[in-house]
Amino acid sequence: MIKDPHATAAALLPLVGGPANVTSVAHCMTRLRLGLADRSRVDDEALRAVPGVLGVVEDGASYQVVLGPGVVGRVTAAFEALLAAGRIGPAADTADALARRGAELKARQKARNATPLKTALRRVADIFVPLIPALIGCGIVAGIAGLLTNLRWLPGLTPALTALSSAFMALIAVFVGHNTAREFGGTPVLGGAVAAVVVYPGVAKVTAFGTALAPGQGGVLGALAAAVLGTYVEKWCRARLPGTLDVLLTPTLTVLVSGLLTLYVLMYAAGEVATAIGTAADWLLTTTGALAGLILGGLFLPLVMLGLHQALIPIHTTLIEQQGHTVLLPVLAMAGAGQVGAAAAVYVRLRHDTSLRTTIRSALPAGLLGVGEPLIYGVSLPLGRPFLTACVGGAAGGAFVGLFAMLGTEVGATAIGPSGWALFPLLAGGGWAVTAGVYGGGLLTGYAVGFLVTYFFGLPDGAGRPVCDPEKHEPRPADRPGPRPASPR
Repeated sequence: MIKDPHATAAALLPLVGGPANVTSVAHCMTRLRLGLADRSRVDDEALRAVPGVLGVVEDGASYQVVLGPGVVGRVTAAFEALLAAGRIGPAADTADALARRGAELKARQKARNATPLKTALRRVADIFVPLIPALIGCGIVAGIAGLLTNLRWLPGLTPALTALSSAFMALIAVFVGHNTAREFGGTPVLGGAVAAVVVYPGVAKVTAFGTALAPGQGGVLGALAAAVLGTYVEKWCRARLPGTLDVLLTPTLTVLVSGLLTLYVLMYAAGEVATAIGTAADWLLTTTGALAGLILGGLFLPLVMLGLHQALIPIHTTLIEQQGHTVLLPVLAMAGAGQVGAAAAVYVRLRHDTSLRTTIRSALPAGLLGVGEPLIYGVSLPLGRPFLTACVGGAAGGAFVGLFAMLGTEVGATAIGPSGWALFPLLAGGGWAVTAGVYGGGLLTGYAVGFLVTYFFGLPDGAGRPVCDPEKHEPRPADRPGPRPASPR
């Protein structure tokens, strides 16, 4: 557990090559994400040994230090302050040269390790990760508003809470367009301007393919496509127009060309894709629910380990826009239950490993609330086999929730971000009590299966036994050198 974020930041900075080696700093819910000029200057082993560091991940686009929820924001702020101070002085003189020298290494490494699919998924994740705090906040406010409505409490307050929770979702296309243009190298405000047409009420007067458009048609998928198109139009214009015309014509042509194509092509196409996603998700769980839940729950932890789970945000957001909730999130949340069960089994079996048990105690509260990375990088992944048995527990929990979906009890979530026990206020479906019962049953199944499989199969034989008698501090009789006593006849 990190108690002093400034001390942690001060320990991290020299191990990643110092201020001159850091080109960008950002963070998500659990990870400090760094852009580096020269990857070879990083001391991976020393970083993992820093107290409070749960692991390190490299995805080609950034170097990620896993710190856990809550503390990562404070450490990032302290890290940025140290970074700014370190660049005022002699080290700043070498920053440009170091950046140029490291750029070639980074480019070669990215070309060697990155695949088109991984690059696309990471770009989508980088677009939506900055939106997660607003999605969480608005989702929890929506849950409170729904609870007050069901209980018929404070009827004068619920309309205000509904407005607060719905305003961001009504304009999320603008934020998606802004982030998309920034990610693809365009002007962010132009990306937001082009994407804004998706949610503008006046589009109801526009007809595409013989059908009147509806405000919000295509949702975040339409906004994403519109902003990508706008970025390419902007780059095309800037490469061909002289400076005197570029100021006036580039923004105009970007909005005009990409805006018209969005209205007459992209909104309709994205709307069809969004409808297909909703239909497929419903069919998947109502027809093959147990099998689908088993596969989704079992494979989600590897996605979290690779940092690719954020790429599912557009699908969740599309389902929430269409149906008011996402039916996939409660199934995927079962992976965290399997992780908690596996960690509990490790805690029981390795009762003489004080350091590991301390890590588990500090990471379990976050795991119960659905943040699995502290347990992944601090416990199961370093041990190896418990990571696989945690996946088995997640598969069992997912199959449980999927089975009830086949039987007609749908479990959904009105927002993304929270998981584990924190998801209970956001559950939606066929009545909160029934939905909560199914979801809670899935969690308990994931806990139990993850615990049992890990306890019996997740650790090698002899794990957890002391290497010496704790009182005498002598080797166990079976481990002492020399001849063994003769067996009785």
